[in-house]
Amino acid sequence: MEAPVTPVSTAPALGQVSFVGAGPGDASLLTVRATELLATADVVITETPEQALLVTTDAEIIDAGRDNDGNELTAAARSKLVVKHAKAGKHVVRLMVGDPFTYATGPEEALACHKAGIGFEIVPGVSSVSAVPAYAGVPLTSKQHREYTVVSVGDASIDWSEHADDDTLVLLSAVARIGEVAKALIAAGRPETTPVAMTRVGTTTEQATVVSTLKTIAADAKAAKMTSPAITVVGDIVGMREALSWFETKPLYGWRILVPRTKEQSAGLAQRLRGFGAVSEEVPTISVEPPRNPQQMDKAVRGLVEGRYEWIAFTSVNAVKAVREKFDEYGLDARAFSGLKIAAVGEKTAEAIAQWGIRADLIPSGEQSARGLLEDWPPYDDLLDPINRVFLPRADIATETLVAGLIDLGWEVDDVTAYRTVRAAPPPAPTREAIKSGKFDAVMFTSSSTVRNLVGIAGKPHQSTIIACIGPATAKTAEEHGLRVDVLAEKPSVEVLADALAEFGAQRRDAFIEAGDPVTKPSQRTKRRKS
Repeated sequence: MEAPVTPVSTAPALGQVSFVGAGPGDASLLTVRATELLATADVVITETPEQALLVTTDAEIIDAGRDNDGNELTAAARSKLVVKHAKAGKHVVRLMVGDPFTYATGPEEALACHKAGIGFEIVPGVSSVSAVPAYAGVPLTSKQHREYTVVSVGDASIDWSEHADDDTLVLLSAVARIGEVAKALIAAGRPETTPVAMTRVGTTTEQATVVSTLKTIAADAKAAKMTSPAITVVGDIVGMREALSWFETKPLYGWRILVPRTKEQSAGLAQRLRGFGAVSEEVPTISVEPPRNPQQMDKAVRGLVEGRYEWIAFTSVNAVKAVREKFDEYGLDARAFSGLKIAAVGEKTAEAIAQWGIRADLIPSGEQSARGLLEDWPPYDDLLDPINRVFLPRADIATETLVAGLIDLGWEVDDVTAYRTVRAAPPPAPTREAIKSGKFDAVMFTSSSTVRNLVGIAGKPHQSTIIACIGPATAKTAEEHGLRVDVLAEKPSVEVLADALAEFGAQRRDAFIEAGDPVTKPSQRTKRRKS
């Protein structure tokens, strides 16, 4: 007798939910575990628009912050969303501001998962309770002030007489009721001169802090147009901010900087600018395309494999990429460079070559340019060099400096167009308007072509915008387009240019402070400057 067949369930297996603390706003405050989970999530449920920027994969992003009418979703509504997607067998990452279990709806949503039989984990995040005051330069404890109390104000009814001592208070959701709270604390016995610091959108480059007293905080907060989310600290410890404010005093704090490059080209630069307190926005001004006549590159690559060349000279990262793509097309790898000497015009190009698993034999010891490469290039010696030919893959608009210099040194050069550079499409209308109206605080030009192309596709930057150039030739082009150059890098390096811009910003800030004026950004100027 056959055993009965057990029916197989076709219902999808339940998924997993990760409640992840996204921190108070600064993406670099994400924990390692949070980053790992975001990389493997099927669905990411957010509660603020900014959190969507933390997702760099193809995961589905669902906004659980507000409904279609703009009303904030309840914990119950958010719980339903989480459970719904987990029941579909998805790995759900529920991003929560700050920490999931600190003044958040994490406990309620996790209980909903428990009731539904869905597995979950909690990934603590940096809480805004401590992070925002820290970014404002306001410690919560010191040797003199050992205690602090966190009070969630909102619409709660609070007996402020319980907080009449001199312990530090950290107030959450207090912006709308700060006048009422201040009066209650004074009535409870706190001196009206008690220092108060209110910080909005803390840890982001839009962070703003108002320092006042219980007597004047309501008026000062209103004058500064303070809005939620904000953290308010009450107590004598606020006095330490004058010495400890480290974030809002960065040289380029809050600056919006235009970089006429692709995101791939400026990834390191963007990080460097963030370190100075700025936000960069990339606008590609050129597009790299294959050469119109690919046969020339085909012939050169075959010659490389056959041992036709003594040297190959890479004058850009794009040239490295073009040759590598041609190698992939032919099924070749780095072994094809065996016995060949390799030159790179600079460190960035050498790094691109190194990603191939090979090391450049020649990099300029001085100026990282074609001129600098020629200064170190050895002359052809018929006794030492078995072959006198150089393969030079380059852009269609490259100058003839290197070719002429190599010929003067006795070398024969196969000057090959490896790629073409064409003007990129114009940026979106809001970006073009921001460029023309002075919404950007600075523009960093990294070549003469970026000047010409940016002006061509987006218009001339506003007169109030700080113009930073990577070298004399770029500066000359900028001046020819009617721009006044404010910052010039000492070396042709984007890192050096960023450092020079930061030094300019620091000197500008110091000048405001010395004059007793409020520190403003270039985009906040009311007067147009002369070109």
